[in-house]
Amino acid sequence: MKSKILYFILAYVLLIVVMFLLPPFSAGDYSLLRNTISQLGAQATPNAWVMNVTFAALGLSVMTAGWKFLKNYWLQRILLLVFGVSLVLVAFYRHSPIDISLDYSNREHQIHSIFSSVTGFSFTMFAFSMAFIFKHMYDRWVAMLVGVFSVLLTMLMYSIADFAGIWHRMVFIMSFGWLIYVFGSKRKKKL
Repeated sequence: MKSKILYFILAYVLLIVVMFLLPPFSAGDYSLLRNTISQLGAQATPNAWVMNVTFAALGLSVMTAGWKFLKNYWLQRILLLVFGVSLVLVAFYRHSPIDISLDYSNREHQIHSIFSSVTGFSFTMFAFSMAFIFKHMYDRWVAMLVGVFSVLLTMLMYSIADFAGIWHRMVFIMSFGWLIYVFGSKRKKKL
């Protein structure tokens, strides 16, 4: 079990490094403030493979790290699988490039948008559902707050789009940080 959480932690560290250090090596007009993490892995974008490998590593490692932890909780396992698989598929079906005058597949972008939405929705449902299986009230409240902040930050991405890159990074840092806390902790779940 410890090696599974270790791989997940390594994927999280990779995420942090990539989402802050890849932008200068990405599209020339990429902005940390305005552009999302998905746009780092976009079609026709320099070094996009780095972000896409990171998405796939995160998706695979979160499923592996959480599977045993959720042994008796089939709903949470299903939500975790949907979350992880859709995150992996985000790596294969990529966002449109920042410069839409470049040649790209709109169909691939639309599929990316679907999987991106499924990733966010399934994570939010997963966070809320975890509030029902924790033994400690503190963990229940944190799970609910993570779900609420996921929704609020996503709404900010669309309502204050000039800072979509910041909101998106906050969602990823919070979500995966919380998952490491949950899957790596010794806290007991409600029986």
